[in-house]
Amino acid sequence: MYFDRKCKITYISHGATIYSEDGRICDTEPFPPLSDNGIEEIERVCEILKNRRIRNDKIISSAGLRCVQSAKIISKLFKQNFVIDENLKPKNYGDFNGLTLSQIEAEHPEEFQTLIHNPDVAIPKNAQSISDFLNETFFAIDKIVEENTDSRLIIITYPEIIQAAVAKALKVPDSMVKNIYIKTGSLTQISYFDKFESLIYCGYKAV
Repeated sequence: MYFDRKCKITYISHGATIYSEDGRICDTEPFPPLSDNGIEEIERVCEILKNRRIRNDKIISSAGLRCVQSAKIISKLFKQNFVIDENLKPKNYGDFNGLTLSQIEAEHPEEFQTLIHNPDVAIPKNAQSISDFLNETFFAIDKIVEENTDSRLIIITYPEIIQAAVAKALKVPDSMVKNIYIKTGSLTQISYFDKFESLIYCGYKAV
C-alpha cells in the first residue's frame, strides 16, 4: 500500500572534531578523530536515545574515524555491534580539503561563488561536484533502505550525508542543500515509504 513504511532511519551526526570546531572542510580518511567535546556530544546523544527509547534493528556507520568512534560509544548503549558502509562518504573537496569556507572565499573568490551557486560544477577541478555527491549519496541511501525493509536503523555518519538525506526527503534543489544545517552530535529521523519519504525531525540536539 501507498502508506506502508519500508524503513525508519535515525541519522546521527558524528561528534565534533578539531576540524569541525574550526569550521574546516574535511574529507580526509581516517582523520580527524573526535575531540573531547565530540565525545561529550555523543554521550549526550546516548542519553537522548535512552530517554526516548529509540529502538533499532541495525547500527550502520560511515568509515571515517570520527564516525567509527561515535558508533562505538552508541553501540555500547545498545550492547550491539555495528557495520560499516563504505558508500556513505563525505564530499571530495580536492585541494580545498582542510580549508574553511572563509579561507576559500578570501583566497579563491571566483571559485567560491561557483562552489556555492553552481552545484553541477566540480570546484576545484580535482573535487567532486555537489550534484555528483548528492546522486552518489541518494543511491547509497536507497540501497540501504531496500536491503533493510521493515527495519529501524541507526546510521552514524557525516553532516553532509544527513544534509543529503533531508534534501532527498524534502526534494530540496541541489543549489539549496547548503542551507540545511546539521550540527555535530545531532539526530535526524526519516521514515521511508513506497512512494515518499517523511522527515520526522531534523538536527535535534540536547541543550
